[in-house]
Amino acid sequence: MNLKELSERLALSPTTVSRALNGYPEVNEATRLRVTEAAARYNYRPNARALHLATGRSMSIGHIIPFSRTNEMVNIVFADFIAGAGEVYSLNGYNMTLTVVRDEDEMSAYRRIAENGSVDGLIVQSPVCDDPRIAHLAALDIPFLVHGRASDINIPYAWMDVNNTQALEVLTGHLIGLGHRRIGFINGQERMDFAQRRRQGYLNALKAAGITPEPALMYSGEMSEQNGHASADAMLALDDPPTAFVTSSVVPALGIRRAISARGLRLGQDISLACFDDDISYLRNGDVVPEFTAVRSSVRAAGRRCAQMLIDQINAPDHRLEHDLWEAELITGQSTGPCPGVQT
Repeated sequence: MNLKELSERLALSPTTVSRALNGYPEVNEATRLRVTEAAARYNYRPNARALHLATGRSMSIGHIIPFSRTNEMVNIVFADFIAGAGEVYSLNGYNMTLTVVRDEDEMSAYRRIAENGSVDGLIVQSPVCDDPRIAHLAALDIPFLVHGRASDINIPYAWMDVNNTQALEVLTGHLIGLGHRRIGFINGQERMDFAQRRRQGYLNALKAAGITPEPALMYSGEMSEQNGHASADAMLALDDPPTAFVTSSVVPALGIRRAISARGLRLGQDISLACFDDDISYLRNGDVVPEFTAVRSSVRAAGRRCAQMLIDQINAPDHRLEHDLWEAELITGQSTGPCPGVQT
Protein backbone atom coordinates (compact mmCIF):
# COMPACT_ATOMS: atom_id res chain seq x y z
CA MET A 1 0.00 0.00 0.00
CA ASN A 2 1.29 3.48 -0.88
CA LEU A 3 0.64 6.85 0.77
CA LYS A 4 -2.15 7.79 -1.67
CA GLU A 5 -4.04 4.54 -1.03
CA LEU A 6 -3.71 4.87 2.74
CA SER A 7 -4.91 8.48 2.68
CA GLU A 8 -7.94 7.47 0.57
CA ARG A 9 -8.89 4.74 3.07
CA LEU A 10 -8.72 7.29 5.89
CA ALA A 11 -10.44 10.09 3.90
CA LEU A 12 -7.51 12.36 4.70
CA SER A 13 -5.10 14.24 2.48
CA PRO A 14 -1.71 12.62 1.76
CA THR A 15 -0.06 15.62 3.43
CA THR A 16 -2.00 15.09 6.67
CA VAL A 17 -1.20 11.37 6.70
CA SER A 18 2.50 12.03 6.08
CA ARG A 19 2.66 14.67 8.80
CA ALA A 20 0.82 12.41 11.26
CA LEU A 21 3.27 9.57 10.65
CA ASN A 22 6.22 11.89 11.11
CA GLY A 23 4.99 13.40 14.36
CA TYR A 24 4.43 16.98 13.26
CA PRO A 25 2.96 18.88 16.25
CA GLU A 26 0.21 20.57 14.23
CA VAL A 27 -1.53 17.20 13.73
CA ASN A 28 -3.85 16.51 16.67
CA GLU A 29 -3.32 13.39 18.79
CA ALA A 30 -6.58 11.69 17.76
CA THR A 31 -5.69 11.96 14.05
CA ARG A 32 -2.10 10.84 14.66
CA LEU A 33 -3.31 7.77 16.55
CA ARG A 34 -5.88 6.94 13.87
CA VAL A 35 -3.24 7.19 11.13
CA THR A 36 -0.55 5.14 12.93
CA GLU A 37 -3.06 2.40 13.81
CA ALA A 38 -4.19 2.22 10.17
CA ALA A 39 -0.57 2.15 8.97
CA ALA A 40 0.09 -0.85 11.22
CA ARG A 41 -3.15 -2.58 10.22
CA TYR A 42 -2.49 -2.22 6.48
CA ASN A 43 1.27 -2.85 6.82
CA TYR A 44 2.07 0.55 5.31
CA ARG A 45 5.72 1.59 5.30
CA PRO A 46 6.72 5.12 4.25
CA ASN A 47 9.17 5.43 1.37
CA ALA A 48 12.42 6.37 3.08
CA ARG A 49 13.93 7.92 -0.06
CA ALA A 50 10.90 10.13 -0.59
CA LEU A 51 10.94 11.21 3.05
CA HIS A 52 14.63 12.03 2.84
CA LEU A 53 14.08 14.19 -0.22
CA ALA A 54 11.07 15.91 1.35
CA THR A 55 12.52 16.58 4.80
CA GLY A 56 16.30 16.56 4.36
CA ARG A 57 16.51 13.84 7.00
CA SER A 58 18.39 10.55 6.85
CA MET A 59 15.37 8.74 8.35
CA SER A 60 17.69 6.69 10.55
CA ILE A 61 18.23 6.45 14.33
CA GLY A 62 21.68 5.50 15.63
CA HIS A 63 22.92 3.22 18.41
CA ILE A 64 26.70 3.13 18.98
CA ILE A 65 28.12 0.04 20.70
CA PRO A 66 31.78 0.02 21.88
CA PHE A 67 33.68 -3.29 21.59
CA SER A 68 33.72 -3.73 25.38
CA ARG A 69 29.93 -3.79 25.39
CA THR A 70 29.32 -5.95 22.32
CA ASN A 71 27.99 -8.60 24.69
CA GLU A 72 24.99 -6.28 25.04
CA MET A 73 24.06 -7.10 21.45
CA VAL A 74 23.37 -10.73 22.36
CA ASN A 75 21.95 -9.96 25.81
CA ILE A 76 18.23 -10.74 25.95
CA VAL A 77 17.50 -7.47 27.78
CA PHE A 78 19.24 -5.37 25.10
CA ALA A 79 17.56 -7.43 22.36
CA ASP A 80 14.12 -6.76 23.87
CA PHE A 81 14.82 -3.02 24.05
CA ILE A 82 15.96 -2.92 20.42
CA ALA A 83 12.92 -4.93 19.32
CA GLY A 84 10.59 -2.43 21.00
CA ALA A 85 12.42 0.59 19.60
CA GLY A 86 12.46 -1.01 16.14
CA GLU A 87 8.67 -1.30 16.12
CA VAL A 88 8.31 2.46 16.56
CA TYR A 89 11.09 3.28 14.09
CA SER A 90 9.39 1.16 11.45
CA LEU A 91 5.96 2.72 11.98
CA ASN A 92 7.49 6.17 11.58
CA GLY A 93 9.54 5.34 8.50
CA TYR A 94 12.92 5.20 10.27
CA ASN A 95 15.73 2.70 9.91
CA MET A 96 17.97 1.61 12.77
CA THR A 97 21.74 2.00 12.49
CA LEU A 98 23.88 -0.10 14.86
CA THR A 99 27.54 0.93 14.83
CA VAL A 100 30.21 -1.09 16.64
CA VAL A 101 33.43 0.83 17.38
CA ARG A 102 36.61 0.47 19.40
CA ASP A 103 36.18 1.91 22.90
CA GLU A 104 38.74 4.64 22.26
CA ASP A 105 36.85 5.67 19.07
CA GLU A 106 33.41 6.04 20.67
CA MET A 107 33.47 9.83 21.08
CA SER A 108 34.85 10.43 17.61
CA ALA A 109 32.15 8.13 16.21
CA TYR A 110 29.46 10.33 17.73
CA ARG A 111 31.11 13.40 16.24
CA ARG A 112 31.49 11.80 12.80
CA ILE A 113 27.85 10.70 12.74
CA ALA A 114 26.61 14.12 13.85
CA GLU A 115 28.71 15.92 11.25
CA ASN A 116 27.90 13.70 8.27
CA GLY A 117 24.16 13.59 8.99
CA SER A 118 23.96 9.81 8.67
CA VAL A 119 21.37 9.64 11.48
CA ASP A 120 18.72 12.07 12.71
CA GLY A 121 19.13 11.16 16.36
CA LEU A 122 20.84 8.80 18.80
CA ILE A 123 19.84 6.68 21.78
CA VAL A 124 22.46 6.39 24.51
CA GLN A 125 22.31 3.28 26.71
CA SER A 126 24.01 2.03 29.89
CA PRO A 127 24.92 5.49 31.27
CA VAL A 128 27.44 5.86 34.08
CA CYS A 129 26.96 8.48 36.80
CA ASP A 130 29.21 11.12 35.18
CA ASP A 131 28.73 9.91 31.61
CA PRO A 132 30.90 12.03 29.28
CA ARG A 133 28.78 11.14 26.24
CA ILE A 134 25.98 13.45 27.38
CA ALA A 135 27.94 16.71 27.37
CA HIS A 136 29.67 15.60 24.14
CA LEU A 137 26.37 15.03 22.33
CA ALA A 138 24.81 18.22 23.71
CA ALA A 139 27.75 20.17 22.26
CA LEU A 140 27.31 18.44 18.89
CA ASP A 141 23.71 19.70 18.75
CA ILE A 142 22.15 16.43 17.57
CA PRO A 143 18.89 15.06 19.03
CA PHE A 144 19.60 12.29 21.53
CA LEU A 145 17.89 10.49 24.38
CA VAL A 146 19.38 8.54 27.29
CA HIS A 147 17.84 5.22 28.34
CA GLY A 148 18.53 5.62 32.04
CA ARG A 149 20.03 8.61 33.83
CA ALA A 150 23.44 9.98 34.78
CA SER A 151 23.23 11.20 38.39
CA ASP A 152 26.22 13.55 38.25
CA ILE A 153 25.30 15.33 35.01
CA ASN A 154 23.55 18.68 35.46
CA ILE A 155 23.10 19.89 31.88
CA PRO A 156 19.63 19.40 30.35
CA TYR A 157 19.09 16.19 28.36
CA ALA A 158 16.15 13.93 27.53
CA TRP A 159 15.88 10.61 29.37
CA MET A 160 13.57 7.73 30.13
CA ASP A 161 14.23 5.58 33.21
CA VAL A 162 12.71 3.24 35.78
CA ASN A 163 12.68 4.22 39.45
CA ASN A 164 15.45 1.76 40.28
CA THR A 165 15.94 2.91 43.88
CA GLN A 166 12.28 2.54 44.78
CA ALA A 167 12.02 -0.81 42.96
CA LEU A 168 14.86 -2.42 44.92
CA GLU A 169 13.66 -0.86 48.17
CA VAL A 170 10.23 -2.46 47.64
CA LEU A 171 11.74 -5.81 46.60
CA THR A 172 14.10 -5.97 49.59
CA GLY A 173 11.38 -4.73 51.90
CA HIS A 174 9.16 -7.59 50.75
CA LEU A 175 11.80 -10.09 51.88
CA ILE A 176 12.26 -8.28 55.18
CA GLY A 177 8.50 -8.45 55.69
CA LEU A 178 8.76 -12.24 55.36
CA GLY A 179 11.19 -12.29 58.29
CA HIS A 180 14.48 -12.40 56.35
CA ARG A 181 17.39 -10.50 57.88
CA ARG A 182 20.38 -12.00 56.05
CA ILE A 183 19.66 -11.02 52.45
CA GLY A 184 22.33 -11.50 49.79
CA PHE A 185 22.43 -8.73 47.17
CA ILE A 186 23.72 -9.57 43.68
CA ASN A 187 23.92 -6.40 41.59
CA GLY A 188 25.01 -5.26 38.14
CA GLN A 189 28.31 -3.45 37.50
CA GLU A 190 28.25 -0.52 39.89
CA ARG A 191 29.98 1.90 37.53
CA MET A 192 26.52 1.94 35.89
CA ASP A 193 24.08 4.50 37.21
CA PHE A 194 21.16 2.05 37.41
CA ALA A 195 23.21 -0.37 39.55
CA GLN A 196 24.18 2.37 42.01
CA ARG A 197 20.53 3.34 42.32
CA ARG A 198 19.53 -0.30 42.90
CA ARG A 199 22.20 -0.70 45.59
CA GLN A 200 20.84 2.42 47.29
CA GLY A 201 17.34 0.93 47.28
CA TYR A 202 18.66 -2.26 48.90
CA LEU A 203 20.54 -0.24 51.55
CA ASN A 204 17.51 1.98 52.19
CA ALA A 205 15.36 -1.07 52.97
CA LEU A 206 17.98 -2.52 55.32
CA LYS A 207 18.36 0.80 57.13
CA ALA A 208 14.59 1.18 57.56
CA ALA A 209 14.51 -2.27 59.21
CA GLY A 210 17.54 -1.59 61.41
CA ILE A 211 19.70 -4.18 59.60
CA THR A 212 23.44 -3.53 59.27
CA PRO A 213 24.72 -4.20 55.71
CA GLU A 214 27.41 -6.88 55.40
CA PRO A 215 30.00 -6.64 52.60
CA ALA A 216 30.15 -10.46 52.41
CA LEU A 217 26.49 -10.46 51.37
CA MET A 218 26.92 -7.94 48.53
CA TYR A 219 28.31 -8.60 45.06
CA SER A 220 28.44 -6.57 41.85
CA GLY A 221 29.44 -7.65 38.35
CA GLU A 222 28.12 -8.44 34.92
CA MET A 223 24.52 -9.59 35.10
CA SER A 224 25.04 -13.10 33.73
CA GLU A 225 23.78 -16.53 34.77
CA GLN A 226 27.36 -17.60 35.55
CA ASN A 227 27.99 -14.63 37.86
CA GLY A 228 24.67 -15.21 39.59
CA HIS A 229 25.65 -18.83 40.25
CA ALA A 230 29.21 -18.10 41.39
CA SER A 231 28.32 -15.24 43.75
CA ALA A 232 25.34 -17.08 45.28
CA ASP A 233 27.42 -20.24 45.74
CA ALA A 234 30.10 -18.24 47.59
CA MET A 235 27.52 -16.67 49.89
CA LEU A 236 25.86 -20.01 50.58
CA ALA A 237 29.25 -21.38 51.66
CA LEU A 238 29.56 -18.78 54.46
CA ASP A 239 29.33 -19.94 58.06
CA ASP A 240 26.18 -17.85 58.38
CA PRO A 241 24.68 -17.91 54.88
CA PRO A 242 21.82 -15.73 53.64
CA THR A 243 18.23 -16.93 53.93
CA ALA A 244 17.24 -14.90 50.87
CA PHE A 245 18.69 -13.25 47.77
CA VAL A 246 17.70 -10.13 45.86
CA THR A 247 19.23 -9.50 42.44
CA SER A 248 19.22 -6.83 39.75
CA SER A 249 18.00 -9.04 36.92
CA VAL A 250 16.21 -12.27 36.14
CA VAL A 251 19.33 -13.42 34.24
CA PRO A 252 21.58 -13.82 37.33
CA ALA A 253 18.47 -15.09 39.16
CA LEU A 254 18.69 -18.19 36.97
CA GLY A 255 22.24 -18.80 38.22
CA ILE A 256 21.23 -18.17 41.82
CA ARG A 257 18.44 -20.72 41.44
CA ARG A 258 20.99 -23.23 40.11
CA ALA A 259 23.28 -22.66 43.11
CA ILE A 260 20.37 -23.12 45.50
CA SER A 261 19.26 -26.34 43.81
CA ALA A 262 22.82 -27.75 43.80
CA ARG A 263 22.86 -27.55 47.60
CA GLY A 264 19.59 -29.45 47.89
CA LEU A 265 17.65 -26.39 49.07
CA ARG A 266 14.04 -25.74 48.10
CA LEU A 267 13.40 -22.37 46.47
CA GLY A 268 10.64 -20.44 48.24
CA GLN A 269 10.78 -22.74 51.26
CA ASP A 270 14.34 -23.16 52.52
CA ILE A 271 15.56 -20.00 50.83
CA SER A 272 13.93 -17.10 48.98
CA LEU A 273 14.87 -15.24 45.80
CA ALA A 274 13.53 -11.99 44.34
CA CYS A 275 14.69 -10.15 41.23
CA PHE A 276 14.29 -7.17 38.92
CA ASP A 277 13.08 -7.55 35.28
CA ASP A 278 10.59 -10.38 34.93
CA ASP A 279 8.91 -9.01 31.78
CA ILE A 280 11.25 -10.14 29.00
CA SER A 281 9.71 -11.47 25.79
CA TYR A 282 11.91 -14.55 25.43
CA LEU A 283 12.21 -15.37 29.12
CA ARG A 284 8.74 -15.49 30.58
CA ASN A 285 8.31 -15.62 34.35
CA GLY A 286 6.06 -18.68 34.45
CA ASP A 287 2.89 -19.26 32.45
CA VAL A 288 -0.03 -18.84 34.84
CA VAL A 289 1.68 -18.41 38.24
CA PRO A 290 4.92 -16.36 38.31
CA GLU A 291 7.97 -18.42 39.27
CA PHE A 292 9.99 -15.50 40.59
CA THR A 293 8.89 -12.74 42.92
CA ALA A 294 9.99 -9.70 40.93
CA VAL A 295 9.51 -6.06 40.14
CA ARG A 296 8.03 -5.85 36.66
CA SER A 297 8.94 -3.23 34.11
CA SER A 298 8.79 -4.13 30.41
CA VAL A 299 12.10 -3.58 28.61
CA ARG A 300 10.35 -3.86 25.24
CA ALA A 301 7.87 -1.14 26.26
CA ALA A 302 10.81 1.00 27.37
CA GLY A 303 12.34 0.60 23.91
CA ARG A 304 9.08 1.76 22.32
CA ARG A 305 8.84 4.75 24.65
CA CYS A 306 12.45 5.84 24.13
CA ALA A 307 12.06 5.62 20.36
CA GLN A 308 8.87 7.69 20.38
CA MET A 309 10.36 10.31 22.69
CA LEU A 310 13.39 10.69 20.41
CA ILE A 311 11.27 10.94 17.26
CA ASP A 312 9.11 13.57 18.97
CA GLN A 313 12.30 15.49 19.80
CA ILE A 314 13.49 15.25 16.18
CA ASN A 315 10.13 16.55 14.94
CA ALA A 316 9.92 19.40 17.45
CA PRO A 317 13.52 20.37 18.33
CA ASP A 318 12.48 23.60 20.08
CA HIS A 319 10.18 21.86 22.57
CA ARG A 320 11.23 21.20 26.16
CA LEU A 321 13.40 18.10 26.58
CA GLU A 322 11.27 15.29 28.02
CA HIS A 323 11.86 13.12 31.09
CA ASP A 324 9.86 9.98 31.84
CA LEU A 325 10.26 8.02 35.10
CA TRP A 326 8.40 4.69 35.35
CA GLU A 327 7.50 2.85 38.52
CA ALA A 328 7.99 -0.92 38.62
CA GLU A 329 5.23 -3.23 39.85
CA LEU A 330 5.84 -5.88 42.53
CA ILE A 331 4.79 -9.35 41.35
CA THR A 332 4.67 -12.07 44.00
CA GLY A 333 5.80 -15.47 42.76
CA GLN A 334 6.72 -18.91 44.06
CA SER A 335 10.37 -18.08 44.78
CA THR A 336 9.77 -16.31 48.10
CA GLY A 337 8.35 -17.43 51.41
CA PRO A 338 8.70 -16.86 55.17
CA CYS A 339 12.18 -17.12 56.64
CA PRO A 340 12.48 -20.63 58.14
CA GLY A 341 12.01 -20.57 61.89
CA VAL A 342 10.73 -16.97 61.97
CA GLN A 343 7.13 -16.00 62.72
CA THR A 344 5.88 -13.29 60.33
